[in-house]
Formats: sequence, structure tokens, C-alpha cells
Amino acid sequence: MITVGEILQNQRLKKNLKLADIEKKLKIRQKYIEAIENNNWKIFSSKIYIIGILKNYSRFLGLDENKVLAFFRRDYEKKEEIRFKKKLSSKYLTPETKTFLKRSLFFLILFFTFYFGYQFYLFFSPPKLKILSPVNTIFKRESKIKIIGKTNPETLIFIAGQQIYQNKEGIFEYELPLKEGKNVLAIELIGANGKKAVIKKEFIKQSPK
Repeated sequence: MITVGEILQNQRLKKNLKLADIEKKLKIRQKYIEAIENNNWKIFSSKIYIIGILKNYSRFLGLDENKVLAFFRRDYEKKEEIRFKKKLSSKYLTPETKTFLKRSLFFLILFFTFYFGYQFYLFFSPPKLKILSPVNTIFKRESKIKIIGKTNPETLIFIAGQQIYQNKEGIFEYELPLKEGKNVLAIELIGANGKKAVIKKEFIKQSPK
């Protein structure tokens, strides 16, 4: 009765492929490809690991992976004498795979370091404010102007001792009366972290000529 290892080996030989070719393409050590072809399952850590190799190997050789897995289950899945190693050693991986995993781990650690560092920076920073309107700071005929600003929705806003409420996007409005000359608008912000900031903006009303 033909075995799953013989099926894979015969197909590989038909395609005139060497074990080294399979190792390079699938990033699996040659000794474990050879173990698959020889039906030597004892060196593997688990059945799941074997199935993963069988799927990849079958697809690479152009075989129906479901049929290949059916042969494996028929012949070996129910055998109680098959004992797997408890731990998958790093020696199962090719040098290229090890390098890839090391680089991926490095960039992952780097990403989380910057991410959490930025979150700490935001937490300990005072609140910020952006004036959306008006763009101009010099006026002639206006007796008052509408100030539209944006900040964090959780930030408390006070202008001239009065609390100003923003919407869900953190946008608020305030009407500022203008008198001739310099008008200073002071906006006090208190962030959710308790940090305070005072933003001052100057608007000038020129006397009409």
C-alpha cells in the first residue's frame, strides 16, 4: 500500500526536484522534508506541524492536499505508538526563516516602544487648541466675531471665567465682542490628565476711515 511519503517523493522525482529545492522554496529544513518522505513522524513536535508541512508540500508539488492528508490520517493518525516531541526546536527553521523572525520581532518591539512612548507623551502633555475660524486677525466693521476652535473632547474650556462646551468632535464656538484696538482672547484649557494651558489670541479692530 502506497504511503503519503511515497506519494510526495514520487511527485518530487517526477518534477526533477531536489530536497534542497524544496527547502529553499518552503523555508523548511531538508532533514524534515526527508523525514516526511520517509514517513518518519517521531521527530516532529505535533500532528499540527506535520499537517502544515503536508499542506504546503502538496500545494508546491501540485497535488490535492485533501487527498494527501487523507492518506496521512488513514495510515498514521490513529496509531497510538506515534509520540511527538513536546517542544518545537528552533533547529526546524532555516537560517532565512530565523533571520526573518528576528527582524520581525525587532520591528514589533520598536513599534510598541514608540507607540507607548507617544501615548505617555500625550498623557503628560498639556491640552492643545486649534483655532479654525476666523483666519484673519484684523477687522474693520465687525462689532463681534465668532471664534471656532477645536480641542480634545474631554478637555474643559474656560473663557473669561465662563465654561464653554464643545461637541463630540471637540469643536466649540464663542462670540468675542470687538472694541477698537487690540483685543486679547485668553482660552484656559484643563485636560483630562489635569494639565492646564492658556492659549492667547490677538484680534485687532481698526477704526474706520
